[in-house]
Amino acid sequence: MASPYANNLPEPLAVLGIDGTMIRVPDSDENRAHFTLPSSGAHRESAYLQARVVGLMALGSHFLLDLKVGAYTESEESLSSGFDEQLPDHCVLMVDQGLIDDGRFYHHQQRGEECRWLVGAKSNLVWTVLEILGPNEVIAEVPFRRPARRSDPTLPRSMRIRVICYQFPGFKPQWLLTSMLDAERYPAAEIIELYHQRWELETGFDELHTHTLERLEALRSQTPDRIRQELCALAVVYNLVRLEMARVADHLEVSPLRISYRTSLLLIRTLWLSAWVVSVGRLPQYLEQLTSDFALLVLPARRSLSYPRAVKIKMTRYPRKVRASAPIAS
Repeated sequence: MASPYANNLPEPLAVLGIDGTMIRVPDSDENRAHFTLPSSGAHRESAYLQARVVGLMALGSHFLLDLKVGAYTESEESLSSGFDEQLPDHCVLMVDQGLIDDGRFYHHQQRGEECRWLVGAKSNLVWTVLEILGPNEVIAEVPFRRPARRSDPTLPRSMRIRVICYQFPGFKPQWLLTSMLDAERYPAAEIIELYHQRWELETGFDELHTHTLERLEALRSQTPDRIRQELCALAVVYNLVRLEMARVADHLEVSPLRISYRTSLLLIRTLWLSAWVVSVGRLPQYLEQLTSDFALLVLPARRSLSYPRAVKIKMTRYPRKVRASAPIAS
């Protein structure tokens, strides 16, 4: 099978992303004690308990490589720290701006062979220009903050990075930071294109929420351990669907992201239901037909779209439904 980490860089690098999402869980006593209720403002509690889920995903295929589940009060940064030792050699790591940690990136690039990272710059980041590579890119030096060096004495005083500036028409200039310092080996245009794969992780989470869970209001399990088990099972099912999509995409020589996830999931569900009423000897024929059907699900290349985040009609506020207090034992 072709590598699910395919990209336009001159060498095969696994493009990995880390990001988090929230999933509602049932309001049982055990779940309430562990996950807690987030505040919804004005000293009010949210209607549902929420679990914080952080995923490590191969962005070229949407394979979920690992999943961490914690309470709402746990940060994405603390949950995602468990991924650090699992990152392979020959990879590019991309994270959300809330997870940017210079010390973490430094150790990542020192950990293995060809371990790279690529992130968008925060507005308050300060760097010193060391070398001008072109009109919109430089080699710069970023100092490590004193608190970071006190907590981790192995950090040097500063780290060399590459800074790339780009701007799409109608948008503000964006700054990218990366450890890929060689401008000839890693052209700026390809790094900019690569950076926009970061949102594939959010697309993957949407596939889990909207299509796999079918917009389920909340998970079903009533205890924290079962919640973790339910989410792990969800990730396994998601990866199995994605694996079959990757096989078909490899046969058709297209990106796995060009295969429709929703329709693939529906086809597999239909086969699963019908498999109970057919003879065992005919199952290979059904599986072969499934692969042929997948070949019809190739989507056209994505268009460049821009939609303002605004609505014409704002929804009215319904009365809030709250959990009834448990009766006091006499």
